Amino acid sequence: MDEQINSNLKQLSTWKRIFFMLIFAVIGELIRLLVWTVVILQVASSLLTGKPNPNVLSFGRSLSLYSYHILLFLTFSTEIVPFPFSDWNSTTALQLADTEATKD
Repeated sequence: MDEQINSNLKQLSTWKRIFFMLIFAVIGELIRLLVWTVVILQVASSLLTGKPNPNVLSFGRSLSLYSYHILLFLTFSTEIVPFPFSDWNSTTALQLADTEATKD
């Protein structure tokens, strides 16, 4: 049992993942601030024009997918490291793959 624990503690891939998880935990908190900015902009747009701003709407959707990707990575649900350590399109593909999997 102790040998297994020692082996696990010596795995470079585990420590590398922990390092990335710490980075993405910080990025996730910054995204929360951006989400509140999107919320405030959309409320202001709705009050002033009667409809949401399409540019902010698109950015909010993209930000939500990115946040989802980060949460999947932090919870060990995916091994794909989120942007900027992987392609931005991997987040979109990840969302599409999850949606298709839930249809079965």
